[in-house]
Amino acid sequence: MSGERTTMPPVRLPSEAELAREALAAPLYSRAVRLARWSGPRIPVGVTGTLLEKQLNEAVAHLGLADDDTGPADADDAWRFAVDTGLVELVEADAEDVPGGEAGPVGEDGTPVPVPAYAEPGQDAEDLLTSGSPHDVLEIWLDGLEGVLADACAPDLEDLLDGIAEGGEPDLDELDWDADEEAAFLDGVLGNLYLLTALEDEAGERAVPLPALAASVIVPDDMDEPTDDVLEEVSTAMMRLDDQFRLLAPIGFVEYRPMDEALVEEIGDDRDGADAAALGDEEDITRYGMVRLTPLGVYGMRSRMLDAGVEAPAVGDLSDKGADVLLDRLPHYPESAARAEVELWVARRDAASAARELLAAGRGDDESAPLRRLGCQQALSLVGREAEPALREVLDDPHLGGLARVWLTENGAADVPEPPQDMVFWLTVDTIAAQLTAQSDSAELRELVQGLVSGHSGFFDTVWRVDHPATADVLEAMGRLHPDRAVAKEARKAAFKARSRHGG
Repeated sequence: MSGERTTMPPVRLPSEAELAREALAAPLYSRAVRLARWSGPRIPVGVTGTLLEKQLNEAVAHLGLADDDTGPADADDAWRFAVDTGLVELVEADAEDVPGGEAGPVGEDGTPVPVPAYAEPGQDAEDLLTSGSPHDVLEIWLDGLEGVLADACAPDLEDLLDGIAEGGEPDLDELDWDADEEAAFLDGVLGNLYLLTALEDEAGERAVPLPALAASVIVPDDMDEPTDDVLEEVSTAMMRLDDQFRLLAPIGFVEYRPMDEALVEEIGDDRDGADAAALGDEEDITRYGMVRLTPLGVYGMRSRMLDAGVEAPAVGDLSDKGADVLLDRLPHYPESAARAEVELWVARRDAASAARELLAAGRGDDESAPLRRLGCQQALSLVGREAEPALREVLDDPHLGGLARVWLTENGAADVPEPPQDMVFWLTVDTIAAQLTAQSDSAELRELVQGLVSGHSGFFDTVWRVDHPATADVLEAMGRLHPDRAVAKEARKAAFKARSRHGG
């Protein structure tokens, strides 16, 4: 897999039991399991394990595909999946072996002839069909996925036949196909699809138009208007991706609405016209194919990324970690994923213990401490009222007393003491410092700065004296963010005083 991105946002995954049910329901996997059962005690196969013509016809009938035009191809795909994953095992035949009864091939004279190999249910099939765990089911699915991805990156058979040289050998130069490039391109596309799924608040429920997905790995980020050559490359990629997603759908990896067949012909007949439409026709965008990773596909991609050394967290990974790890990671999570992670973390602890652990992790004067305290405050909002004693224990703590009062007030606690003014301004500086780290110069932060200045007369005269490591940096940022020039100048003067006060 491509390793350009070393860290991915967290994804939300169903339980292994749910994923295993999805895997077994996928057409390719379910057919492979049925053929594994059917293959016992043993059936003759070709040298590479392929089904012989008679057995293929029987497999088609066994799967109920006799009336489908694609029945033989679908049965063959399922058989290869079974062989690749160990659901079916190949046994080399002895030279004198001939199949018994009607199962074996016969010569022109009707006499049974030796076969190079037999197939029979593999141990994986036995384990899976008798006592397999969800994890076992998914391990077999992952093995099969690698074979399907390899098939998706293989050259098109028609192109391969067209590329046969006069001497009868495939001319790969003429075919213009490179296995590594094909795999890297598909990995890039699937990586982008995974990223979009991880960042999607609704757990990746929205399908992505094929043109946008192809363009995401082809069109340079700094290109305002794609050139004709780039558009042609996008259209070529779309055609290839259409074929690949059709292969990946039967294993349950993606949900795919294929390209309109009429459009496929249109792209072939009028490349330039189709290029323009592929990136510009909003009304008809679904005609170009729509794809989304299924939860099973997200699981498969994450497994492959982890194997490749990519950091690909899942929501729930931090539930057994300490609060220090939780608060360190949360700022890098999308909002919905962060909330889900905290809910799982809190669920493993009683409210008071969770609150004490979060508060302890929120202490510190290091550069990351304000962001940890912001995460602490957000996490505490999901802790129940039973945590009140833990919050009262830190009311006099200079780092935590302010946020403790906020929590107690929001949760309707009685007799919450008024905070001293220095604690109010310290919390203000701490909050802005955290927001600067998390959001930089966001519109929300600009509004916060303007509100603070307008709501406190003599704000800067007080703030520059606040004993917080980030006071000067916060004041400089306020000078940069506030639209009023006079106020901005006052903020910069206050920042200078703060630095002078601390010898900086």
